[in-house]
Amino acid sequence: MLKEPRAGRVKTRLGKDIGMVPAAWWFRHQSRRLLRELEDPRWTITLAISPDKAAFGKRIWPAELTRIPQGQGDLGQRMRRQFVNAPRGPVCIIGADVPDISKTHVQTAFKTLASHDWVFGPAADGGYWLIGAKRISALAPRVFQNVRWSTRHALADTIKTLPDARIALIDTLRDVDTLSDLKKFNRHRHIPKGHDAS
Repeated sequence: MLKEPRAGRVKTRLGKDIGMVPAAWWFRHQSRRLLRELEDPRWTITLAISPDKAAFGKRIWPAELTRIPQGQGDLGQRMRRQFVNAPRGPVCIIGADVPDISKTHVQTAFKTLASHDWVFGPAADGGYWLIGAKRISALAPRVFQNVRWSTRHALADTIKTLPDARIALIDTLRDVDTLSDLKKFNRHRHIPKGHDAS
C-alpha cells in the first residue's frame, strides 16, 4: 500500500522534522528501492495507491506493475478492501516506509501462512509493517474495527479483532515516521551526499 509521494501528503510526521519536500523525496526513492528489492517470480506485486486518482496515469510507479486505488475509509477499511478484492489465496500487505523489508521476510510470511490464518510483521512502534491472511474463508466482520491506528496499540488492537484465528508473528522491523527513525536506519548505512538526515 502506497501513498502518492507528494509533499504534504506523505510522511508528514517526518516532514515536520526535515521539511515536507525532503520527506516526500525520501518516500519516493525508498518506495522505488523497495519495489526493486522485492521483485520475485514467487509472488505478484500489486500497488494499492492513495489517493485513488494517483493510481492512474502517473509515471511515478513502474509501468509493469498492476496499480489499483485503495478506496475510501480509514486504514482498516482500505486494507480489508485489498484482502476481499485480491485473487483467491494467501495475500500479504506491506507499507513502503520500512527500509529493511527483504525477500526473505516476504517469503517467511507466505510460508507461515501455510500453518496459520494470519501473520503479522510487528513494527518497533507498536504497529505492523506486514499483515498477511490465508484467505480460505470470508474475513470476519470485526476485523480492523476499533483499531487505534498510528498508535502503539495498532497491532494489539488488530489481533483482538481475530479472537479465534491462528496468528503468527515474524521479525520486528522499524518503519520511518520521524527524523529519529531515519537516523536509526541511516546509522549503519551510507547516506548519499547532499541528503544527510542529521
